[in-house]
Amino acid sequence: MLIGHKKQQDFLERIIASGNIPHALMFVGQEKLGKRTLALEFAKKLLGNDSSGQYPDLILIEPEGKDIQISQIRELSRKLSLKPYFSSFKVAIINDASSMNSQAQHSFLKTLEEPKGKTVLILVAESLNLFFPTIASRCEMIKFYPVTKGEIKDFLKTQELSAEEIEDIIKLSAGRPGEAVDLATDKSKLEKHRQAIEELKDILNSNLGSRFRYVKDLDKEKEEEGAIDAKGILNVWLGFFRDMLLFELEYPEKKNSFGYSVPKIEDIIKKTQEIIFLTSSTNANKKLALETLMLEF
Repeated sequence: MLIGHKKQQDFLERIIASGNIPHALMFVGQEKLGKRTLALEFAKKLLGNDSSGQYPDLILIEPEGKDIQISQIRELSRKLSLKPYFSSFKVAIINDASSMNSQAQHSFLKTLEEPKGKTVLILVAESLNLFFPTIASRCEMIKFYPVTKGEIKDFLKTQELSAEEIEDIIKLSAGRPGEAVDLATDKSKLEKHRQAIEELKDILNSNLGSRFRYVKDLDKEKEEEGAIDAKGILNVWLGFFRDMLLFELEYPEKKNSFGYSVPKIEDIIKKTQEIIFLTSSTNANKKLALETLMLEF
């Protein structure tokens, strides 16, 4: 299910109608916005209807463990060298493409530079920072942004949710449709996200020692089945601070209960975004990164 992103959908529709299909596209934006969903919809439209419901000319690559390996890219190249089974195109979607290690990127660059037949490559990524510049420069860039609260609310109204649950999910999803769907279909996850906000409020009202103890206990606590991981917690916090910032900008005469100024909130948001990127895309020490964030609070 795709929520929002009409501008991106219309652009892709025009590409298909024109017949001028780029060899490589890159869908860029934070996680759970719907990039992969739209990539799949675009690929299926490009490949045409298949009465069997199967798409043999569609290749989907996901990370094996943390990275996309060179062996996966070599296998992709082999498959692209074969003639299409059903369509006039072959389409490959590489999800979480920025997780390609350097060897995989070198191998993929050859595929970009030497396209085989009518192939379309779609890279789905959260950021451009980890790509070789030569890869990013060869792709048609399509950027994704958080969708409006109204678009998420329209979807939530179709679900069996209370008015309170709808409002909470709108806040917690922070414009990310995938997160809204997850929270709407899993009430236990919604409750855990609510708990994460309450923990954050306690942290903001505590001393530095208590904050560091929270970080120390975080990994141990998150071993529980169904618990939110560190990245998930940081995304919940990010949504909280974004809401705080919007409130301060809309009602400058009112002050938030933590006494944070607009520049202070902006600094916290920036630092939280940096730590989300570092802890999910590099081997940065998560404990040290979170302790650094606690100093910002």
